[in-house]
Amino acid sequence: MSTARLFCVTVLLVSALLADRVCEAGERPYFVTYEQTMEEPGNLEIEARGLTASPQAGNTFLSGVTEFEYGAKGWWTTEFYLDGQTTQNESTLFTGFRWENRFRLLMKEHKINPVFYIEYENISGADKSLLEVVGFDSQYDGLVPNRQASREWEHEIETRLILSSNANGWNISENFLAEKNLAGNPWEFGYSVAVSRPLALLASANECVFCPENFQAGVEFYGGLGTTDRFTLHGTSQYVAPTLSWQIHNTVVKISPTIGMTSASYPVMLRFGVSYEFSGFGRKVASLFH
Repeated sequence: MSTARLFCVTVLLVSALLADRVCEAGERPYFVTYEQTMEEPGNLEIEARGLTASPQAGNTFLSGVTEFEYGAKGWWTTEFYLDGQTTQNESTLFTGFRWENRFRLLMKEHKINPVFYIEYENISGADKSLLEVVGFDSQYDGLVPNRQASREWEHEIETRLILSSNANGWNISENFLAEKNLAGNPWEFGYSVAVSRPLALLASANECVFCPENFQAGVEFYGGLGTTDRFTLHGTSQYVAPTLSWQIHNTVVKISPTIGMTSASYPVMLRFGVSYEFSGFGRKVASLFH
């Protein structure tokens, strides 16, 4: 099965699970920015995420990422990613995997809540998921044909300092990114900043699908900050992205039209995703072995 078909099947399967029990907490509508919320211990969340864009004078592509997020501890969330993409007039291919870990440094709520993030990436040069933007990443990377870009495999470490605050229903989050190719290239830097809020803070008297409190709206700003050799905004990609999420029961659907603000940026991108949370997954698996 091709990556594109596998992604579409995953989206349909997750969407079919809408009629389950209510989630304990809402999920912010971000695609690039992380905030302080950790996965509940023992819960498993599966998300199918896509992005479509077209570089100037290049072929349109669709990237697909399947994420498996597990709450290992109250202070530790671990996540595994599988990446793929299909490019018009070229090919469909698997582009690698990632293993992410997030550690909450302060368990109680504070005005600013810090989280440390570290990820190992084993991805090909043909990867177009754009889960982060660092260094001098640009739309011109998308002009390299799949057959050529897929020959290069990158082993990288990505770290983030996540700072997040909640106040009166609003969430404000800032991420500073540092990424290093283990082959010896210089550190690459990036950032993301986001703000969001539910459309209503008080729950409706009766449960409903389209209640305002089921929706969260926000905006993300993110881009590259150059490298250790050249720390700058000049020549980097910069994006602004309105975001909207809709949560009904254990399922969250998100969408984000994205606008590039520099010549190095993709002019327009569309991000979308759907996730489903399996409550008590760890406990149920453990019971099978007792």
